[in-house]
Amino acid sequence: MTVEGTAERKTARGGSKRTTAKKTTPAKKATQSKAGNSAGPDQAEQDQLVQLLTPEGTRVEHPDYTIDLSPEELRGLYRDMVLTRRFDAEATTLQRQGELGLWASLLGQEAAQIGSGRALRDDDYVFPTYREHGVAWCRGVDPTNLLGMFRGVNHGGWDPNSNNFHLYTIVIGSQTLHATGYAMGVQKDGADSAVIAYFGDGASSQGDVAESFTFSAVYNAPVVFFCQNNQWAISEPTEKQTRVPLYQRAQGYGFPGVRVDGNDVLACLAVTKAALDRARTGQGPMLIEAFTYRMGAHTTSDDPTRYRPDEETLAWEAKDPILRLRKYLEAEGLVDDAYLAAIDEESDVLGKRVRDVVRAMPDPDHLAIFENVYADGHALVDEERAQFAAYQASFADADAAAEGN
Repeated sequence: MTVEGTAERKTARGGSKRTTAKKTTPAKKATQSKAGNSAGPDQAEQDQLVQLLTPEGTRVEHPDYTIDLSPEELRGLYRDMVLTRRFDAEATTLQRQGELGLWASLLGQEAAQIGSGRALRDDDYVFPTYREHGVAWCRGVDPTNLLGMFRGVNHGGWDPNSNNFHLYTIVIGSQTLHATGYAMGVQKDGADSAVIAYFGDGASSQGDVAESFTFSAVYNAPVVFFCQNNQWAISEPTEKQTRVPLYQRAQGYGFPGVRVDGNDVLACLAVTKAALDRARTGQGPMLIEAFTYRMGAHTTSDDPTRYRPDEETLAWEAKDPILRLRKYLEAEGLVDDAYLAAIDEESDVLGKRVRDVVRAMPDPDHLAIFENVYADGHALVDEERAQFAAYQASFADADAAAEGN
């Protein structure tokens, strides 16, 4: 197996021919969400959670969703999550070493991203935020292209139309509007493809998201809204974002919503595939709330220990998405020590390639931020550019003085 081989897994990207998912029924009422700073949903909310694989690695059934995957496809999901986590860890380390300006980790959200990403067909279109590294992996985007943007040497580094994967969106929630408009265009073209928009629990409070829900419902647009509820909008818990479970918001706009165990890659795959199939057949939008947890910081500029209790993080560690799938694969005899060792070796190869490529990238132009701010220039921008240039030059002057001594 090779790292580059992921981009060639067209069958997995398009969804297995053996993969089946039943159409969802309207969501039942649930009690008010208390999940903002807890270790998980209470029992009433748990009853609404679509789950096919328990944290202990036990396969369970759900009345509305089912999935049938081959051993190869199951191993492929495990490989995807392991390699995505390794890439994410390397990126975090590179930022700490000064090679990247910032990094938004997906640690803990691998199942939500890989499961939903592998439910997509090649002709579906993705509108991500800035944290969908696992979905980018599923769409065949070279991981090192993601890092160029966070290093400041490009604006994305990939052609969105080559992979049907739009450039990362930093503005919170705006990509849902882009996705809705694109989906309306797909509908007018008469295509049977679908669109998926990713956003977080914090973004669900943005007006852009509400407007997207309105337009998509009114025009019956073939779009799936995939909300990764990782419990924290930077330092604000979900309970400060909403008084009802996020998936129930869809009811007010006239389309269904469903909450899925975001740490269960099988459930995320089954639910997303059903939602995409629903959109393709003219049944309109659907909201998926992937109930998961951000194990790391919001970004590398954040310190979660200042607002998040250790007990909460430890409780979610027991629900690790990779560990639960590994337990299932081992219990079913679908992997052995040789296979797991091969994945670890492939992870090392990926890590080295990421480090080598990033360190070979040019340094960003520190003054480029002042370009193209105003078409005809601006006195204040010119003044700020001069001040920043002088600040940068002071480091060179200090180094020269040190060498002279």
